[in-house]
Amino acid sequence: MTQHTPRGTDGATSAGAPLPGTVPTRDGDPGSPAPTGPTFFGQPRMLANLFSVETWERFSFYGMQGIVLLYMYFTAAEGGLGIDQATAAGIVGAYGGAVYLFAIVGGWVADRVLGSERTMFLSGVLIMAGHVSLALLPGVAGLAVGLILIAVGSGGLKTTITNLVGSLYDRRDPRRDAGFSIFYMGVNIGGLLGPLLTGWAQQTWGFHLGFGLAAIGMALGLTQYALNRRNLPDEVHHVPNPLPRSEYGKWIGIAAAGLGVVVVAVLTGVLNAGNLADVVVVVILVAAVALFAILLTSSKVDDDERSRVRSFIPMFIGSAAFFALFQQQFTVVTIYSDTRLDRTLGDWTMPISWVQSFNPFFIILLAPVFAALWTRLGARQPATPTKFGLGIVLMGSAFLVFLPMVGVSAVPVLWIALILLVATLGELMVSPVGLSLSTKLAPRSYPVLMVALNYLSVALGTALSGSLAGFYSEQAESAYFGTLGAVTIGIGVLLLVVARPVTRAMRGVR
Repeated sequence: MTQHTPRGTDGATSAGAPLPGTVPTRDGDPGSPAPTGPTFFGQPRMLANLFSVETWERFSFYGMQGIVLLYMYFTAAEGGLGIDQATAAGIVGAYGGAVYLFAIVGGWVADRVLGSERTMFLSGVLIMAGHVSLALLPGVAGLAVGLILIAVGSGGLKTTITNLVGSLYDRRDPRRDAGFSIFYMGVNIGGLLGPLLTGWAQQTWGFHLGFGLAAIGMALGLTQYALNRRNLPDEVHHVPNPLPRSEYGKWIGIAAAGLGVVVVAVLTGVLNAGNLADVVVVVILVAAVALFAILLTSSKVDDDERSRVRSFIPMFIGSAAFFALFQQQFTVVTIYSDTRLDRTLGDWTMPISWVQSFNPFFIILLAPVFAALWTRLGARQPATPTKFGLGIVLMGSAFLVFLPMVGVSAVPVLWIALILLVATLGELMVSPVGLSLSTKLAPRSYPVLMVALNYLSVALGTALSGSLAGFYSEQAESAYFGTLGAVTIGIGVLLLVVARPVTRAMRGVR
């Protein structure tokens, strides 16, 4: 990290020249220290370590998610638990939504209690323990313990590892965006390989070996990280905003009370497997309304910032609608791949979970194309609300592509690849753009809460994907895909119609 001198706020000399040993940015400001010694594709060497952790974590996460729904609704004779298919899909949706809820909790723990580095490492340990539980503990108990541990751990890791990557760069370092692009490739490499290998292991030797392979992947990433974690910048080893000791009792009491409410709800039957996704949807909605209320009523938010927060409301709704369909690749699309696809090639049958590798494969191919397109267009590129609207229309259109195959007894695998290609095009218009937008619209006094709102939109859509999956059946395919596709396209078109006033409300942010 650049050591700033007392002569200027940006670390430059009074003459404005960059400090010795730094990489100047395009506008002449000093950047970060010039690379000296081994680098990783021209980036700080520790990026390789974090890249590896994220690759293996995504390998385990998507590898497990590729087979866990099948594990739930397959019969005992097939190695599964025999849970009702709609209930199983709801559990998967609720689990996915919980991951993003725990991301907010993980960020708070990192900022107030443990620091980013320790929170990330302990989160990884929880993830590995969750996969081990799925692999070794039998029945519903093993499923529950495994999913809870993975949800808590994935939420904690999701927020903290991004901060660790950012800590490798000075905020003016021109390598920063490229470094995050390389890191994001690790996400998609893991997402590509995970379903391929765990699906193959599940089909060849059974579910528990598939879960075990996910645990091994997470263990490899953690081992490499543990050997090099001391080389991270000093700042990530410290707690940035320590919680006073006097408040520990209060927060422990709040956590215990929340856990007690959940336990009582489960024991009394108020919360059960059948309504889990719906309950998570309600919790997310309450949290989102509360966060919007805090931002819109705070005296620390000025008029321009309040206008920007209001402009995010239609974006929040659009993002939730997008992910309500997009995340069905882990619910309805998995069921569809099991029951409707012709996955045979001669004497070989493609594992069901391999379908989930199409999306990361398309991301790896297309993300550089979109990045180059936005760079080339520069100021002429569409404003963010327009990108959102187009992405949502594409996602709705992907569901309409299911319709020509209604009534076809064996749907070609390439048809589902086409559907996921259209969905991926929509994802590239919404997912990375939404996270970037939330950081640009955030009030100065509440930068984290705005990012939390973006995560809550993803959480809401993911939980809804589980609730909606309960309405799917082969007999109702035409109504299911047609209705959801048309409604989602309508939401996208509406966002395109209001794109200009929303952009104006962003007060200078595009």
